[in-house]
Amino acid sequence: MRKIILLGSTGSVGTQALDVIEANRDQFEVVGLAAGSNRALVAEQAARFGVEHTAFGAEQAAQMVRDVPADVVVNGITGSVGLGPTLAALDSGAVLALANKESLIVGGDLVMSRAKPGQIVPVDSEHSAIAQALRSGESSEVRRLVLTASGGPFRGRTRNSLRDVTPQEALAHPTWDMGLVITTNSSTLVNKGLEVVEAHLLFGVPYDRIAVTVHPQSIVHSMVEFVDGSTIAQASPPNMRLPISLALDWPHRVAGVGVPLDWTTASTWSFEPLDSEVFPAVEMAKAVGTAGLTYPAVFNAANEQAVLAFHAGAISYLDILDVVDQVVQTHEPTELSLDALHDAEAWARREADSVVATRN
Repeated sequence: MRKIILLGSTGSVGTQALDVIEANRDQFEVVGLAAGSNRALVAEQAARFGVEHTAFGAEQAAQMVRDVPADVVVNGITGSVGLGPTLAALDSGAVLALANKESLIVGGDLVMSRAKPGQIVPVDSEHSAIAQALRSGESSEVRRLVLTASGGPFRGRTRNSLRDVTPQEALAHPTWDMGLVITTNSSTLVNKGLEVVEAHLLFGVPYDRIAVTVHPQSIVHSMVEFVDGSTIAQASPPNMRLPISLALDWPHRVAGVGVPLDWTTASTWSFEPLDSEVFPAVEMAKAVGTAGLTYPAVFNAANEQAVLAFHAGAISYLDILDVVDQVVQTHEPTELSLDALHDAEAWARREADSVVATRN
């Protein structure tokens, strides 16, 4: 029986994790729940699962992780505010099932230096796929990682054709519904860029050995290419319960969480190169990831502000990454610490807002 603390219990990852746990109560026990502000739903969840400990906000969530022993802490909080709970989970010795990619990307070496080998298990479908595929060989045998991207709603478009994109169009993702910022990030491929940084940190593979390929069907969730020319891929119908269940009971699989592919029906999977001229976000993310220090935090915070400005009608779609680039270019980095990260993020948000104001 694994004891689970679930942070972000009212969000998409959190509610799906509870679905998995409810169907497998002989394997998992929820001992703590945390959310942002939806107290009514948390109370309902606590009653349903007999949970004594609840928390609201990142600071309370981190304290609950420190106070309540658990085998697995699922961090499904949205945004870099999840960094404190991520560090608390690592310090507790529990397995960290990480859906909050921002805390890893922003925290970088600050997070990885606190993690024991194998302590962080990814929840993102792409990184879960890589973790599964990596079990097919030794780390010295890995040639490169290949992350798949759906391409979002604007796959195949020219840069010029994106000038008049509306917020509604940016939110029309062909596969996933992930909220305003993340769905917009998927359309610009900022989300994929952040996932490249996450893959580098999780698996220790250099950026020049991490590739992105566009796979519109979202069936192959990512791949690992080995030195002998073999490529191992993880494939399944899009269903977040599969990577969530793996993270809850890693490295074991939970039976019945997903429906397998139907091999009796004809289907076609396609793979296309990423057009970096139209979608420069992946290369931008690699650059800030390589630079390290507080650059990733600034990139992430500036992007969030620019996305909000776009949805408020203050800037155009193509302005999003232009704003981010301008903020990153003017940033003066500092060594990593919690205070330095908070300061860098606050500066990046102010600077992004200032850049947005000049474009009105």
